[in-house]
Amino acid sequence: MAMGEMETATARVIMRDFARLTGLDPAGTRPKRYLWTDAFAVCNYLELHRLTGEDLFRDLALRLVDQVHHTLGQYRDDDRMRGWISGLGEAEGEEHPTIGGLRIGKGLPERRPDEPPDERLEWDRDGQYYHYLTRWMHSLLKANHATGDPRYLRWALELAGTAHARFTYTSWQGGGKRMYWKMSTDLSRPLVTSMGQHDPPDGLVTYSELELARSRAPASATLPSVEVEIAELAGICRAVDLATDDPLGTGGLLSDSLLIARILVEAGDGFPGERAGLRDLLGEILSAALFGLDAFADSGCTGLPPDYRLAFRELGLAIGLSGVGELTRLIDEHPARFGEDSLRVQAEALQPYLPLRETITGFWREARNQEAASWKEHREINMVMLATSLVPAGYLGDGGVTSPEAP
Repeated sequence: MAMGEMETATARVIMRDFARLTGLDPAGTRPKRYLWTDAFAVCNYLELHRLTGEDLFRDLALRLVDQVHHTLGQYRDDDRMRGWISGLGEAEGEEHPTIGGLRIGKGLPERRPDEPPDERLEWDRDGQYYHYLTRWMHSLLKANHATGDPRYLRWALELAGTAHARFTYTSWQGGGKRMYWKMSTDLSRPLVTSMGQHDPPDGLVTYSELELARSRAPASATLPSVEVEIAELAGICRAVDLATDDPLGTGGLLSDSLLIARILVEAGDGFPGERAGLRDLLGEILSAALFGLDAFADSGCTGLPPDYRLAFRELGLAIGLSGVGELTRLIDEHPARFGEDSLRVQAEALQPYLPLRETITGFWREARNQEAASWKEHREINMVMLATSLVPAGYLGDGGVTSPEAP
């Protein structure tokens, strides 16, 4: 079996197991849904459908979207509130399941308004994360591409509008826009007031791919625009230092860099994302990614036993590294879209780190390493991120940029 076939076969087994463990297939009465993991899972199922031709995987992707909306788009079972978190009635909520945002899916209920903050507990409490919402927007865009159904794009755009309106605010100190890191389930109050380091560029890139898809959709789809939101996110990005030594964050930067490159190639000069300075942002992202890769390589992490490592964070880096080849090719083939040689030089500087992808995925594919407590504690997210690293085109592929396929 060729290497690509082996990776597909492994991802296939992982994603079938994930469906069973989380109540997707067979469908459970209380499915275990978690927004970040499920966003990657949708992309994986769609890619497995493309690779294998098995309709089951396309069905699982669309069933997962529906299950997420009916689970995380509604209040928790232990909440005094009931129904859609948007406040819409049942029928209207079915038409607009994301317009109130989507819960994280954490095990504990969110902190009450009269409850003092507890930094340790906050990690395990529910609410809404902006960067989880952008991941879900991206997966809905992939579903739109795979099915040709504009509902998925509309749901992504409605989610984008709500997220931006509720997570951003005008700072009283300087008058500029800022962002909250975590909001309550109903988006009425911030739970963590600091700003996520990569939330602004993540939002700018995701909204740009949504706007590009909207501009290419049939006029009959009547989809909302996020052009204003793109301009505001560009302003927030100017005040953010992107450098990080977190491998998951570095992987996210690499993934965003590929999306930016595709948008710059596909979109015209008048596109909102172009005007928002995506080319300059790409340079900043690549610089920060190089910093993160160097920090990871110097950390000696890959030489540690599994109990001292976090698989999903490392696998996020492996996923980002999977797109470096296409990123370099796009810059080489379209020099007019990327300006002077600086971006090409930065992309080429990523090349020595590419073997890290195989090092990471090879380590976590070994059954003995999956016996570690660090793997079992985060089993579902580790499984899905490993599958994504094996078939990364589902998440990184061009489904968010090119025109949708026929249904």
